[in-house]
Amino acid sequence: MTDRAPRLTDAQRADALTIWHYHQLGHPLRHCDIAIGLGSHDLGVPAHTAKLWREGWFPRMLFTGAVNPIRADQFPRGEAVHFQEHAIALGVPDRVILVEPHATNTGQNITLARQLLQEHEISVRSVMLVAMPYMQRRAYATCRKLWPAVDVVCASQPLAFADYVSEIGDERMVTDMLVGDLQRIIVYPGHGYAEPQEVPDDVHAAYRRLVRAGFTTRLLAV
Repeated sequence: MTDRAPRLTDAQRADALTIWHYHQLGHPLRHCDIAIGLGSHDLGVPAHTAKLWREGWFPRMLFTGAVNPIRADQFPRGEAVHFQEHAIALGVPDRVILVEPHATNTGQNITLARQLLQEHEISVRSVMLVAMPYMQRRAYATCRKLWPAVDVVCASQPLAFADYVSEIGDERMVTDMLVGDLQRIIVYPGHGYAEPQEVPDDVHAAYRRLVRAGFTTRLLAV
């Protein structure tokens, strides 16, 4: 844990945990035509994609994501390229990996990945979206809106909130991310970016309390 910001209070941590569980869909794994690893700051995505490939859940994978201008120093050649390299280092053959290096948001992750598959004349009926744990629901809602014909299942590293915080190293940043993703789940359907998702009252309440407490760095101006 970094020392640059105060730790969460117990009440804030409980609210973060409520939202954390909401974001995860708990989809059972099932065999898919391809996995799409969504670009992010988290190398757990390509690592988990490689693990699932070794277990035989899909025959090939596609990584999507451009250089993140906010954190360009982390993956200077782009998220998808670094994810590809990480998967290869973990034993995945280059021949089963496609790279989409231009997407800068989740909607583009889906649409540009779909276009790349069409360009390679790869027909898919089922897709496994591999994302950060707190991004499952938003990824699913986006895919259902933008690619409704495909059967989609979501997966991520099976980590508890405390373990994920330990991996990332910043509890407040992770909580900001949880709050930001929830806001997008709430507002994006109104813009046509995602399929609506039911948000339970306790999740709404946790969200409002964390926003009032200042966990707002990932919020959109709406």
